Amino acid sequence: MIDFLSLKAVNRQYREELLEACAEVIDSGWYIAGKALERFEANFAAYCGVGHCIGVANGLDALTLTLKAWKQLGRLSDGDEVIVPANTYIASVLAITESGLVPVFVEPDVATFNLDPQAVREAITGKTKVILPVHLYGKIADMPAINAIAQAFGLLVLEDSAQAHGASIDDKRTGSWGDASGFSFYPGKNLGALGDGGAITTDDPELANVLRALRNYGSHEKYKNLYAGVNSRLDEIQAAMLDVKLKYLDDEIRRRQYIAHRYATGIENADISLPVNEIAARHVWHLYVVRTSRREALQAHLGALGIQTLVHYPIPPHKQQAYAIYNHLSLPITERIHDEVLSLPVDPTMGAEAIQTVIDACNSFKRS
Repeated sequence: MIDFLSLKAVNRQYREELLEACAEVIDSGWYIAGKALERFEANFAAYCGVGHCIGVANGLDALTLTLKAWKQLGRLSDGDEVIVPANTYIASVLAITESGLVPVFVEPDVATFNLDPQAVREAITGKTKVILPVHLYGKIADMPAINAIAQAFGLLVLEDSAQAHGASIDDKRTGSWGDASGFSFYPGKNLGALGDGGAITTDDPELANVLRALRNYGSHEKYKNLYAGVNSRLDEIQAAMLDVKLKYLDDEIRRRQYIAHRYATGIENADISLPVNEIAARHVWHLYVVRTSRREALQAHLGALGIQTLVHYPIPPHKQQAYAIYNHLSLPITERIHDEVLSLPVDPTMGAEAIQTVIDACNSFKRS
């Protein structure tokens, strides 16, 4: 059996260092907002190339708290519009509505799965205040074009970098392109904790200051609450383990890129559309997502050969029951993508034989 992703194998590589990091936190007697968090925040900020990193409980909170912080700073108001790709995971949209803002669903570029800059430009209205590009599947969006649009219209840019730790264009990494960026450290991410976790990166010291309070009940100083905040803190043990794994992130990215290259050059089947790899970008391949009009048949074929695959994602946000108000929308590109996508294994611990097995299995898929 070829697992889609073996977290046991991924984390086994760093087992001794992870245990040592946990023991250090346990022995310190300090488990929230301590030195381990400070160290990881500093290291991750440096990795992303920004001045500030604020650890929070998860990736959804990272996006939500950033939008709420901008409201506290007077940069956003209830009812403002946020442009978001229609084919994203629902968390991107939940952050918008939870913050009292209005999502404006924009069709993606079908070749890249990411925001189409021209579609973004056409969606801007007098109420638009934020562009929320999602670096879906670890493929960095066209940030130079998106930032140029934002600058022309005076808009904020909030990157959803939940799947794209380390992705870059011209050596400028995700987390440093927007006014702020939200990251997830869910265990299956390229930089994954052993539990939930998230972070916000930014070069804006005023925003960072508000966020540090909002994540901690709205307080910088105990029992003095400036804002109606929440409890959303990245704990010491998760921060310590993430700091261990951060050292190896680029090695794992290179392995994922190798697997993606093998798939791109080895899979030759007219029924399977492969993702585009733009030359100027450094994608990190959190997921390797192919498209086919015969998804169920392909998934069954691969499953019969012992290859686990997943669908990211079967239902777009605007068709979810939670967003019944948007169910009437017709977004044909997005809907086609959600009907056709299938994610192949791209586990950084995969060996050469497993990679070739996936390639051969895809190539043996035939029309019945």
